[in-house]
Amino acid sequence: MNANQLISIFDLFGWTNVHSSTITSGLINHTWKIDADQGEFILQRINTNIFASPEKIDANIGMIAAYLEKKSPDYLFTIPVTTIDGNRLVEAPNQVFRAFNYIPNTNTISVVETADQAKEAAQTFASFTKALIDFPIDQLHITLPDFHQLDLRYHQFEKAVQSNNSDRINQSKAIIHALENQKNLVNQFNQYIANKAAYKRVMHHDTKISNILFDERGKGLCVIDLDTVMPGFLFSDVGDMFRTYISPVSEEEQNLDKIEVRKDFVEAIYEGYTSELKDAITQFELDHFYLSGEILIYMQSLRFITDYLQNDVYYGKKYPDHNLVRALNQYRLLELFQASTH
Repeated sequence: MNANQLISIFDLFGWTNVHSSTITSGLINHTWKIDADQGEFILQRINTNIFASPEKIDANIGMIAAYLEKKSPDYLFTIPVTTIDGNRLVEAPNQVFRAFNYIPNTNTISVVETADQAKEAAQTFASFTKALIDFPIDQLHITLPDFHQLDLRYHQFEKAVQSNNSDRINQSKAIIHALENQKNLVNQFNQYIANKAAYKRVMHHDTKISNILFDERGKGLCVIDLDTVMPGFLFSDVGDMFRTYISPVSEEEQNLDKIEVRKDFVEAIYEGYTSELKDAITQFELDHFYLSGEILIYMQSLRFITDYLQNDVYYGKKYPDHNLVRALNQYRLLELFQASTH
């Protein structure tokens, strides 16, 4: 967007003498740091290509904020500030914006470097779910339908394999066969969500460590990036932490020999999450805690190879076979994780 459009957004919030700097411009939301006479803020443009109904996200955040203010007034929860007209969402042509107060003396972490960080993150995400343990989850909107629905992801994978994209199918025969051999995870997923002891709760669904604000001592203050907050099962948050914390390299790593499972990080996630939730977690969920990691890692490998067979329409690519490499990466992580936890 051009500078005049951005200034018009500033005016709606009543900000004067504004200095803005870009923080991120990634796959999801574009973010700016704002310094104005009225204070410091974070301005975000919501990616409506992914989140088609920003009003549902805003409604969820508003309901959760009201609940926490009543039940846990000391819990730090970020809620968008309002415009001069009292709105939390600002609509521009084909764009939607919101802003948050900037919390000073805080920072985010892009990569988990220590087991202590992994434990702190797990405790922070568990604290969020625990604070909302009695929230009436049926009131929450589903912001990304079927986001972690493994049986649907497997069905999409099967359709992609049947798409007759012969060149790419030939390139990926080995990973396709390997993923098919792990189909029992789909059955375990279906048994998990059907079990009465697997409670539906308020889950974050995107528990990478960059979605936590840390203080200067490295303590987790609160969770952020709340667009994916919706009803879900414990496997979603726990599994995504395993998927993104336990290896020293990311899903982008092309050298599969660099992928490993840091066992102390696995233990840190378990200890951090379960010690915070305590008696709110069921024995069934404890018994299937590590299955959470298998489900999410397997699901991501399926999603990458599905996109590869569909000519990179969702994740895109930076080089030929990018999504094939990503799928192989996640499958290798799955194998190593299974070997370390079974």
